[in-house]
Amino acid sequence: MAVKFRDYYEIMGVPRTATQDEIKAAYRGLARKYHPDVNKAADAEDKFKELGEAYEVLRDPDKRKKYDTLGSNWRDGQDFTPPPGWEGFGGFGRGRSATGPTANNFSDFFESLFGGGFGGFSGFRNVGGGGFRQSADEADDGNAAWHSGPEAGEDQQVRIRIPLEDSIHGTERTITLETRERGPKGRLRNAKRDLKVRIPQGVVSGQKIRLAGQGSPGEHGAPPGDLYLLVELEPHAQFRVGGRDLFIDLALAPWEAALGTELSLPTPAGAVSLKVPAGASSGQKLRLKGKGIPNPRGEAGDLYAEIRIVTPKTLSKAEKEAWEELKKVSRFEAREE
Repeated sequence: MAVKFRDYYEIMGVPRTATQDEIKAAYRGLARKYHPDVNKAADAEDKFKELGEAYEVLRDPDKRKKYDTLGSNWRDGQDFTPPPGWEGFGGFGRGRSATGPTANNFSDFFESLFGGGFGGFSGFRNVGGGGFRQSADEADDGNAAWHSGPEAGEDQQVRIRIPLEDSIHGTERTITLETRERGPKGRLRNAKRDLKVRIPQGVVSGQKIRLAGQGSPGEHGAPPGDLYLLVELEPHAQFRVGGRDLFIDLALAPWEAALGTELSLPTPAGAVSLKVPAGASSGQKLRLKGKGIPNPRGEAGDLYAEIRIVTPKTLSKAEKEAWEELKKVSRFEAREE
């Protein structure tokens, strides 16, 4: 049976020597132009389907090669009969999709070459009534994803920075997210939304907070995906963070380090009294067990006070005399320790 020849290169407006990148670029531009959600002309959907069929052939190296063997002597609209011995790509049977019977999604010309309802065809989504259509966003992206029914939304992940105090005590915060949502016609679009989030006590950098159902929207009534907040702790003015442990510098005068002392040390939960043993050295760490970041599932982290001995930059006459006297009576040799 003769069918009408379709010049897929002419439909896409590219030469027969076009590269795959050129074909994809042409498809993206034309698909956006003729998409029924964008173009309300009476023939827009027919042109869009015709374009999808052409792209299905030319984007696939095997189908394109087979199509090119027909030569360049045919004109669009001419009566065409496959040459004797022609073997198409088969598929799932005439007029059938990969998931069951549907209306015919391809031209008779396509089916005469490659078989009906080619299972890998990716241009259209089932929108009811046996028709298939691709969303404007998929057309713009040049994607080729077969949609035959409900599809759950994708999970999303965003990074949030929180102060150390939020991790220590836990809190609720309102964050603004840049996400994707479906508009009135079902098209995905960029959007911003505010979301109230509970920050659990003890969360640390690298952990994820799961917000069920707050990810990308699903299709055709399918549930949305989840949203994961990847936590990062902001630098703190006093404390350094290592896992659940905290570190703080502790400045001591030379006599405090030599004689020992007792002082007030800040912690996330409030100041505590700390005894510094006599003979403390720079770099030595004094551990305060359980004074780090809480752990809802186990032991809290620790707080380490790292000693840093500080000498006076200027001395009064009396101080200088005292240091001179200490130098005379002391048997301490720092370089022999």
